[in-house]
Amino acid sequence: MRLDVITIFPEYLDPLRHALLGKAIEQGKLAVGVHDLRQWATDRHKSVDDTPFGGGPGMVMKPEVWGPALDDVATGSTSTPDLESSLPHLNKPRRDDVAGVTPQGYGGGEEGIDKPLLIVPTPAGKPFTQADAQAWSAEQHIVFACGRYEGIDQRVVEDAEKRYRVREVSIGDYVLIGGEVATLVIAEAVVRLVPGVLGNQRSHEEDSFSDGLLEGPSYTKPRQWRGLEVPEVLTSGNHAKVDRWRREQSLLRTWQHRPELLDDVELSKADRAFLDSLRD
Repeated sequence: MRLDVITIFPEYLDPLRHALLGKAIEQGKLAVGVHDLRQWATDRHKSVDDTPFGGGPGMVMKPEVWGPALDDVATGSTSTPDLESSLPHLNKPRRDDVAGVTPQGYGGGEEGIDKPLLIVPTPAGKPFTQADAQAWSAEQHIVFACGRYEGIDQRVVEDAEKRYRVREVSIGDYVLIGGEVATLVIAEAVVRLVPGVLGNQRSHEEDSFSDGLLEGPSYTKPRQWRGLEVPEVLTSGNHAKVDRWRREQSLLRTWQHRPELLDDVELSKADRAFLDSLRD
C-alpha cells in the first residue's frame, strides 16, 4: 500500500513513521510520502489561501495550488522522498504472533479501477467507520488532502474526480484545526488491517465494531491487583466458557454504551436470552 499526504505542516505527520506503521514501512508493506503543499505555491510569499467569495470569516485554500499538487501526486511526479521508519524494529515476532498462518485481507477494493483513492477529511463529510477501514485496507494508493482554515475550495474536490475516487470523510461531530489529525486516525485504522501488519490476525478480527459490537474488557497478570481479581472464568481453562463470557461481555458493553448498534447485529438465541436478562 502507498499513502501520500498533502499538507502545509509536513512535520505533523511524523507519527506515520512510528510503531506498527514504521514496522510496515521497514517490511515493505507500506510506503508513505508527505508533501508540503507550499511546493506548488507560485507567489513569492508561498501563499496557499485567500479570502472567501461572498464574504465571511477566515480564509479558503486556493485551487491553483491544490490542483497541481493533486495532479503530481496522482502520477507520482514529485521529488519528495518517502518516509523512513523512526527506529529499526527487532526482527523477531511479537509474543502473540501466530506462526504459519497466512495473513488474510478483507477485500473490498474496487476491481478494474486504476484511479487512486483521495480522502478529504472534513467535518462535512461522511462518518468514517470500521467498515471503511476494512474496505480501504485493500487499496493500493491512498492520498490524503489536509485542509486548513475554512477548508479547500470546493472546485478542487470536483476537479479531482477526473484523477481520483474522492471521499469526503469526517471522524466525528466536532471541528479540528486542520485535516492532519484526522489523517493520522484514518491512516492508522486502515494500515493496521493490511495483511501481515498485525502479527495476530485475531487482534483485529475481534476489534470493537468488527462484528458490530463493542469489544469486551481485557485482563493480564497479575491475577490480583490492588484487591481486584481477574474474572474467575478466564483462569478456568474452559475455552468454551471463556468464549461465551467474552461474547456476553461484548454484548453487555454494547448494551450499556451503544445500544443502537444491537439493532444491526446478528444475534443468536443465547445472545437474545442474555440481553433479555439485562432488561429484567
